[in-house]
Amino acid sequence: MMKRVPATALFAALILWHWPAAAGDGELRLYDLASRKTLVGQQALARLQAARFVLVGEHHNNAEHHLAQLQVIRALYQSGRKVAVGMEMFRNDSQPELDRWVAGTMEIDRFRRVFMDNWNYDWDLYRPIFDYVRRNQIPLIGLNVPGEVTTQVAYHGFESLNKEQKGALEGITCDVTAEYRDFIREAYGAHAHGKMNFGRFCEAQLVWDTAMAMNGLNYIDRHPGAVMVILTGSGHARKLGIPSQLRKRTAWPYAVLMPETQGTIEPDTLTTRDADFIVLAR
Repeated sequence: MMKRVPATALFAALILWHWPAAAGDGELRLYDLASRKTLVGQQALARLQAARFVLVGEHHNNAEHHLAQLQVIRALYQSGRKVAVGMEMFRNDSQPELDRWVAGTMEIDRFRRVFMDNWNYDWDLYRPIFDYVRRNQIPLIGLNVPGEVTTQVAYHGFESLNKEQKGALEGITCDVTAEYRDFIREAYGAHAHGKMNFGRFCEAQLVWDTAMAMNGLNYIDRHPGAVMVILTGSGHARKLGIPSQLRKRTAWPYAVLMPETQGTIEPDTLTTRDADFIVLAR
């Protein structure tokens, strides 16, 4: 009997079949949330020229979002920028494996196991990005902390971590704006389980935001002229997330991009308090 293929897998396969052509065809199109104008090609790239960090949000299981991320990486790389790709999907302690992948000294099956050890979403959704950075020797940087650290914080609070677990992190509290607290509370409603309380869940969110900002900044400080494209969940990418933590630590400019999504990420659903640009769908 023929094995039945889930509809989600079929959809992903169709996207990936056309991915290389789709990612290379046409020019980058951004909707500028400040001017309320559409920018195309060189106009769009000019607006990203000063940025040292370009954050591109995602819904993790949305193939079109990963296509948009690849388009941004490709456009910046082809413009001559010195690009690195920082990813929420990998822990910082996986950096040796990421370096081996980009250098071409790790087989794909081994790298897939590294990915699955770090992340629990579909490998096929991210593979075109991994192939592109490897083919073009673009540094791939792990930005995250071990999952057990954020889990411990979510249930027991930041101060329950030992010195080794905290690393360079310090003083993590749910000291955020009322707007970001409301945003985190929405996520809490979707994720809270058992004895997790909101304050500790909020601290866990701040651990993620802060660690990713610090790891990204460490790379940029060591590589003059580079631009880091940060791929992360849309909640972390929003200005009140990772960008807020960057602002506390550096004057390097950044840009926040969100992939267009019908009904949720559109010109009339976001403002400059959320992001700078929307990556427009084809």
